[in-house]
Amino acid sequence: MKLLFYRYGSICEPDVIAGFQELGHSVLEITAEITNKSLAPQEAVQLVSNTLFEHPSDFVFSINFFPFLAEVCNIFKIPYLCWSVDSPVMELFSTSITHSWNRIFLFDRAQYDEIAPLNPGHVFHLPLAVNITQKQNAVNAASSAVRSKFSSDISFVGSLYTEKCPYDKLKNPPAYLSGYLDGLLEAQLRIYGGFILEEVLTDQIIDQFKAHLPGFYSYPFDSYLTDRMTMAQLYMGSKVSAMERLRIMKLLSEQFSVNLYTASDTSKLPKIRNCGLAKTMEEMPVIFHNSKINLNITAKSIRSGLPLRIFDILGCGGFVLTNFQPELPEFFVPGKDLACYESIEDLICKADYFLCHDAERREIAQQGFETVQTYHTYPIRLEQMLGMAFQGSF
Repeated sequence: MKLLFYRYGSICEPDVIAGFQELGHSVLEITAEITNKSLAPQEAVQLVSNTLFEHPSDFVFSINFFPFLAEVCNIFKIPYLCWSVDSPVMELFSTSITHSWNRIFLFDRAQYDEIAPLNPGHVFHLPLAVNITQKQNAVNAASSAVRSKFSSDISFVGSLYTEKCPYDKLKNPPAYLSGYLDGLLEAQLRIYGGFILEEVLTDQIIDQFKAHLPGFYSYPFDSYLTDRMTMAQLYMGSKVSAMERLRIMKLLSEQFSVNLYTASDTSKLPKIRNCGLAKTMEEMPVIFHNSKINLNITAKSIRSGLPLRIFDILGCGGFVLTNFQPELPEFFVPGKDLACYESIEDLICKADYFLCHDAERREIAQQGFETVQTYHTYPIRLEQMLGMAFQGSF
């Protein structure tokens, strides 16, 4: 099969390309948006159209949903496959989602439950995956000095969300609104395995929030997106994530040695060791492999699914200590493939336990590696994708 891969720079794009190629498919890449973030939609439409005229393809593929790609494929009458790796993805609510040539794959079942009714039979749930070969090559290529540099008791690779939290644009909210929202945020922070914000927001609260947040997000084209979804997922979800990550880092760093790999401001975390950004392909696998405990703190906007971080850590042979997610037991066995916590207090206790039980921790990491190697590699996942997209014709 020949596929046209529209790229924008997602960290998993090279792994997906390698997976398609391992399955014997031919991949032609469009990479203009990687280096030109100001590429206008009409320019991208022309670029994709010209490429399809010059290089006829069996389908177009992208990471996350691009409405303009759906429109182009609808005109050309060729399948458009995409796979979400983020949440929320506001573009999923575009009316372009309804085209019959779409084959939309969503890693978060809560996201799937929202989108699937908009195009029945053309939207699928598909968890994420890992490139074992790339991760193991990076781990094995690391010198002893590099391994030592990236060794730690506890590490977390990721943003604290403090520098990119749109909720913080809220201006001069009245006391009642501020208190109500603070209570909701605190309640959601303490709930693991459920997302309550969308259900408990009242129309009055949403209207007040919009009135005090300049530039409240509105999708620029026809869409099915509601203000309730936007407020809960985009604004409050990111705020809860920022609150949770700051609180976890503060409490952990007061009791343990914690390395944080981030570009976020850590001035409020005096005991944390901010190691700066890690190089995705070269350094991150070494960090995951050489940290006794790798934290996964799932962004609250990922309401049920498993983020890429879990698969990547396990693919590096690392030990994962993650928050509970509703889909976790579908793909991994807690206590066997990884460890999970159900509250911040539980996280502290389990971090202490696993730092003191080396053999058990290593055994769990090894079992987790074997599980992703057996069930969750990109070739395996992409075969599942193509089988669903083309009803087993491959």
